Amino acid sequence: MWKKVASASFIIVCALFLFSSANRTRSPDSANPSPERELQIKQSMLERDVSMTEQLCRTQCSLDFKETLHQLKPGSTGDVKSALDDMRSHHKHMEYLEWSGPAGTAPVGSGHVPESVREPVEKALDEARKSVKAGKPYQSDKIGEGGEQQYVVMGEPSADGSSSLVGLVHQDILQKVAIDARKNLRIVPYPSDKRWKIESVDSNTLKDVKVDHPEDNEGTSHYHVNQIVVKFRREPTEAELKQIVAEIGASSKEKLGYTYVFESSHMEAKQLMDYFQKWNVEYAEPHFLYLTNEAVEPNDMLYSRYQWNLPAIETVPGWDVTRGSEEVVVAVVDTGVDLNHPDLNGRTVEGINIVSPNSLPMDDVGHGTHVAGVISALVNNREGVAGMSWYNRVMPVKVLDETGAGSTYSVAQGIIWATDHGAKVINMSLGNYADAQFLHDAVRYAYDRDVVLIAASGNDNTERPGYPAAYPEVFAVAATDANNQKASFSNYGDYIDVAAPGVNIASTYPDNHYAALSGTSMASPHVTALAALIRSVNPLLTNEEVMDIMRRTANDIGDSGKDRYYGYGQIDVVKAVSQAAQTRESLTFWPEWFEREAARLARKYKES
Repeated sequence: MWKKVASASFIIVCALFLFSSANRTRSPDSANPSPERELQIKQSMLERDVSMTEQLCRTQCSLDFKETLHQLKPGSTGDVKSALDDMRSHHKHMEYLEWSGPAGTAPVGSGHVPESVREPVEKALDEARKSVKAGKPYQSDKIGEGGEQQYVVMGEPSADGSSSLVGLVHQDILQKVAIDARKNLRIVPYPSDKRWKIESVDSNTLKDVKVDHPEDNEGTSHYHVNQIVVKFRREPTEAELKQIVAEIGASSKEKLGYTYVFESSHMEAKQLMDYFQKWNVEYAEPHFLYLTNEAVEPNDMLYSRYQWNLPAIETVPGWDVTRGSEEVVVAVVDTGVDLNHPDLNGRTVEGINIVSPNSLPMDDVGHGTHVAGVISALVNNREGVAGMSWYNRVMPVKVLDETGAGSTYSVAQGIIWATDHGAKVINMSLGNYADAQFLHDAVRYAYDRDVVLIAASGNDNTERPGYPAAYPEVFAVAATDANNQKASFSNYGDYIDVAAPGVNIASTYPDNHYAALSGTSMASPHVTALAALIRSVNPLLTNEEVMDIMRRTANDIGDSGKDRYYGYGQIDVVKAVSQAAQTRESLTFWPEWFEREAARLARKYKES
């Protein structure tokens, strides 16, 4: 094993020596677009994500049609109808399916064609029937007005030409991805509802900032309108707590660890902050809102065509060293995970829904499912995409609601719960510009218990530190594109540790879908998966040692040495896990050496 690892490391070092000059990218200092231009760039990236998602949808549906035809061995019309109904129950976006068998066999259908698109769909279905009868697959142009009313007609002949399957696919996923991408890339201002203060505030001064345009989000944060987070220097007595509740007209009072969250029925956050100055508090701050920020070649059907990101960081050769371990659990603190997705089947452990405690941590946004797929989608199952780990399992921790937003309290509670329930690595593809001490306490809690914490830096192309990524205990991740360049949206600064792919990343999405998303939210789980692989190959490493390995083995793609755009460089999976394995071999070797040396010295002493 040691020789194999050493050889792999030697090859990598030689390759880096030969090609480092050619592959080093220019520092993006000159790329400082105007807010209007930056918005255009983000909009263009969103359009590419949607376009790639549509191609993923078409490709996967085509594969599903072929697989169904291969498995369908009808003994009767009822058998065919049952099989088609079952397929549609697992693929709800397939509105209508129609199977045709040998000549003289009546076609069998399942589902229906919506009236709003009946005329163009029927025309396309006729074209599909003619095409598959001639032994050729068929895909129509887009049908409908877009948004939730976009469809495509598809058809596939069987391999032996004896049967065929045509159908109508509802591509409502495209609108969902567009909505997710707008929030993730901050193309739209923060969502507002009755729980969150609509007017934004400067993260340092808490002065109101009017956010009319997406570029105004930079440096702003948002908070719960009637809540305050308080950490007392001395634990208040029951009498003091009753006094506080009475004076602020508290409608609720909750405690997490040493910290309290009070909600007032009539006082806003700033009034509450002023009120608590008379108490002996370590801090009293708003309840900030956090948002999402989205080695054999595997046989997964979408891998070779769409997953440029895994080869870019040498994932496949890294699998020769380790493919992960079920003992190292990764918590995804996010919008939840689609627990029923076929490419995540068996890949999750028990999680928690902080938003709705009596419910499962199911994803009602898509963001968390996408993040989970990057880490641990099933590999070599001839379906969908490949995750970076074959065996590490995901702990879904739902802290963000159906709008993709959540509070400091829920994020902190999620971090602490995941730590207490065995997570070895935590991914946080979320953030804000507010340095919330409450959240920092939760981060310290996890860090002090040897958890590796990894977070996305943010998507505003700003040097303003974002949290939790900028906390010293957290490993901060920037995003790169397929050309090893800084992603145009990626935040930067001295706190960045490494970079990872974050543009047009294909991964799992709710309701058996696959989607492409861009953002540091997508870069972060690449690094999280690497940390899990490192801990799998060498469980003796501390969290700080894991982070140090990822820094030292990163490929320096920016200015020489650590820089503010890429940190120490882009992660390299094979180099990192190889170094972790070598460290393990050393840890195994030295105790044996000391034992032999002690025995030798004892014999020498006895002889003398």
